[in-house]
Amino acid sequence: MIRGAMVALALVATAQPVAASPQSEKAAILDTIRTMEAAWNRGDFRGYMDGFKNPDVVFVSGGKFQDGWQGTLDHYIRDYGGSPERRGRLHFYNMKVDLLAPDAAMLIGQYRLIRGSRVTEGVNTRLFKKIHGKWLIAMNHVSAYDVTSPTAPKAR
Repeated sequence: MIRGAMVALALVATAQPVAASPQSEKAAILDTIRTMEAAWNRGDFRGYMDGFKNPDVVFVSGGKFQDGWQGTLDHYIRDYGGSPERRGRLHFYNMKVDLLAPDAAMLIGQYRLIRGSRVTEGVNTRLFKKIHGKWLIAMNHVSAYDVTSPTAPKAR
């Protein structure tokens, strides 16, 4: 009996953790995006930034690199903070997640930011890494245009 208990204990101790299904991993990544969207829309920029790898996220927007996690947070507070009108209402949609490895995924999706009469749309390309069981954005590239601009490309 003791020998059987020892064998069972050894099996439990050496068992590999059950890998999550691709569907559950994709759902976890999309949940990160939904959480970020909700944080932005309530004016919680720090909560929005919880979806990014800290401190060394690579963030590219407008043809320029932001200065890591803190630089990106500072940019959001400076350029979007102060009032709900200035921050606008953010919505992510049309998202496609490709799992690249057990701890890496790529998300390509669109977004729309409505700030009063100014409407901006764009595409996010995001490299996610699973760090300590949590999916975080390690690299983010944004391509955007103003919908309200007379030279803006027409949505397809």
